[in-house]
Amino acid sequence: MNRTDNPLGVQPVGRLLRKFAIPSIVAMLVGALYNMVDQIFIGHSIGELGNAATNVAFPLTTSCTALALLFGIGAASAFNLSMGRGDKGRALYYIGNAVVLMFGSGVVLALIAEIFLDPLLVFFGSPDNVLGLSREYVRITAIGFPFLILTTGGAHLVRADGSPTYSMLCNLTGAVINTILDPLFIFGFGMGMTGAALATIIGQVASAVMVFCYLRRYKAGPLTKEHLRPRLTYAGYAMSLGMAQCFNQMAMMVVQIVMNNSLKHYGALSIYGESIPLACSGIINKVSFIFFAFCIGIAQGMQPISSFNYGAKQYDRVKKVILLSMGTGQLICMTAFAMFQLFPRQIISLFGNGSELYFTFAERYFHIYLFFTFINNIQPMSSTFFSSIGKPKKGTFLAMTRQILFLLPLILIFPLFMGIDGIMYAGPVADLLAAIISSVFLINEIKKMGRGCDEC
Repeated sequence: MNRTDNPLGVQPVGRLLRKFAIPSIVAMLVGALYNMVDQIFIGHSIGELGNAATNVAFPLTTSCTALALLFGIGAASAFNLSMGRGDKGRALYYIGNAVVLMFGSGVVLALIAEIFLDPLLVFFGSPDNVLGLSREYVRITAIGFPFLILTTGGAHLVRADGSPTYSMLCNLTGAVINTILDPLFIFGFGMGMTGAALATIIGQVASAVMVFCYLRRYKAGPLTKEHLRPRLTYAGYAMSLGMAQCFNQMAMMVVQIVMNNSLKHYGALSIYGESIPLACSGIINKVSFIFFAFCIGIAQGMQPISSFNYGAKQYDRVKKVILLSMGTGQLICMTAFAMFQLFPRQIISLFGNGSELYFTFAERYFHIYLFFTFINNIQPMSSTFFSSIGKPKKGTFLAMTRQILFLLPLILIFPLFMGIDGIMYAGPVADLLAAIISSVFLINEIKKMGRGCDEC
């Protein structure tokens, strides 16, 4: 298939976005459900301490996602840009290199987690009464890191090859398995945190096998041993395109570690204590990611369309897909904002029982920290867009705005004057500033494309 008859370059943009975004959204929701399902069953079986334990362990999962996006999004963007330019020969090298690097990096991360587990968990903010539960959970889930990275990153490679539905099914299969096994292992066999961890990695292995089976029959061409041999030329370029999304995830991890320690410290100085803020923060972050999954899924669905058409210099189609993506994301964010402001207690109740202080803190956290939810699509979509059109420096900068440039320093500064409330108010201020900067970058880029200029 050449670039003149590739569907990405000729089919209506709206139809293409639906085709690619809907499976991407489902895949992102499924990824969120891996942790949500564990959180719900753990909350009902173990309680607040169990929820706090999964929150403490979450930075390692974020690290897996960061590596998956570094190689997966990067290779998918490089592949689609090359196909748009008609360079199929180079395109397959990006895919092969990414597969090896994703699995290999997962093995390395798993070894690090197993060897340095206790120091890592303490560094992530674990109180003494939570450390044992966190250790029990991560000791097992670390085994699944290579499969989690291959599944998450490999889904982008499958989608780039024009198979978004199969990509969705890879993630959906693992989530269904996890959802079935969680109550069986936790309640049926009385395995607690160990049961939740086992259910998680069994689902991840199943999804990874499906990705591997697809890659053996890649539609763009067979992947040979030569394609799988890592080369700096291909790996370096792909990583530069995936760096924005990787940095965004790594920034989230850094912020979460700092936030966990801040919540632990300032919680101990408040009426809430150490564990309640940690438990509530973990739940609310994962709930907010459910809505965020829609925005990220749309952005990922936009990626192959914008990459291919930018490579083919069809700038009108590029503008159409980014504007349509932004508009759709805005509607989703406004809906989420209304839910978070109106029904916080009902949402938090899904994750088990707690004291009145627990629910009071959770409601305040929802109302304050997520106040600017209705504009939270602008920054991640803009960052993904710049990476997809081969401008990784701008994408990386925008990926850093919310988490590193704004949220991280505000988490450290605001509590000095406001106590634990300062952590909550840091969120909406960072959201607003990141949205403003991202909007300026995106508007300027659209104006450039209006002049037919891709380098100026």
